[in-house]
Amino acid sequence: MQDIVDRITRRFNEDQQLKPKATTADQIPISYESMTPQWLTAVLCRDVPGAAVVALELGPADDGSSNRRRIHLTYNEAGRQAKLPPSVFCKAAHALLNRIMLTVAKCTYVESTFYMSLRPRLQITAPKAYFANYDEDAGTQIIMLNDIAGEATFCDERTPVDREVFSRQIDTLAELHGRTHADPQLRNGFLTWPKLWRTHMQLGHEQFCDKGFVAAGERGWIPARLVKRRAEIWPRTMECVDRHAALPQMVTHNDVHLKNWFATRDGRMGLGDWQTVAVGNWSRDFAYAISTALTIENRRAWEKDLLRMYLEKLRERGGPAVLFEEAWTLYRQQLFTALAFWTLTLTPSTEQPDMQPEHTTEAFLKRIGAAIDDLDALDSFGG
Repeated sequence: MQDIVDRITRRFNEDQQLKPKATTADQIPISYESMTPQWLTAVLCRDVPGAAVVALELGPADDGSSNRRRIHLTYNEAGRQAKLPPSVFCKAAHALLNRIMLTVAKCTYVESTFYMSLRPRLQITAPKAYFANYDEDAGTQIIMLNDIAGEATFCDERTPVDREVFSRQIDTLAELHGRTHADPQLRNGFLTWPKLWRTHMQLGHEQFCDKGFVAAGERGWIPARLVKRRAEIWPRTMECVDRHAALPQMVTHNDVHLKNWFATRDGRMGLGDWQTVAVGNWSRDFAYAISTALTIENRRAWEKDLLRMYLEKLRERGGPAVLFEEAWTLYRQQLFTALAFWTLTLTPSTEQPDMQPEHTTEAFLKRIGAAIDDLDALDSFGG
């Protein structure tokens, strides 16, 4: 890993000195300010003869695990006549910490591969990409998506999710899982979930997840009964990852917390942020989604019915038939990597950017921790 950090740091420093402008489609902008009308013309107007971007305006910066910005575009007459998009939403790896983290964790490769090869073949509610590319040597990336602002409502931990709304989240997950289980070719090009998890661990997952677990326990965000069993948390986390190798395989999103969802005007629930796509089992996504989307009280009241609903829809869309008792055990076990994602978010390493506001982390840790405690998940693995 140190070789990767050193290489990307060197390339980043060179970029800051030279400040190259992006003008051709094979270049990846080192910053939003380095984008030019020529580059945007090359990537957005390639299928419209004579069309060109003549001006651009950058929206406000929005930095987290990636560097995000909306770009407003002005076209020449040919571009206007072709009704090319007046704005696009971009995700990038520009800042040094984003470049390092997203490259080490394979996120630049994974998300670019999803948008350019798999997304066009799926009938799911998710953004579509006009362009995606990355440079693993420099750690840079750019993904240019259709701008759904004004057409969708983006969720966060405060968004009320009732049974009907969660059933629509189930629709999206069942379509992704069932379709890619039925057609193994759709899984080509992606790492397995256990392999992707271990690439993430190069960033110090075990140490910083444990540090976050302690910090969350001290703040009262984790049930006291779990805090007392701290030594068991990481071994169970690794066990739940390794279980995927022996389970039915499909493409999984793996970061389905509520902030990555949006509601369309016609009521569908869409899913964004495809940085951690892998080949694994449905149970990771279901456990993560239900434990972050629902309040603790509603999850307790509805989880069995919602799991039965998911299993039925999964089977209808080409997924495996799974007995409820087996599915219930998998749901309990797969909560641990959801917990790990958010204890890590609370206390990230120095080589990771600040990914989420603390009020979001608090809400999700409380919900996930309560689910693990309620369901006696630590005792779900057997002897």
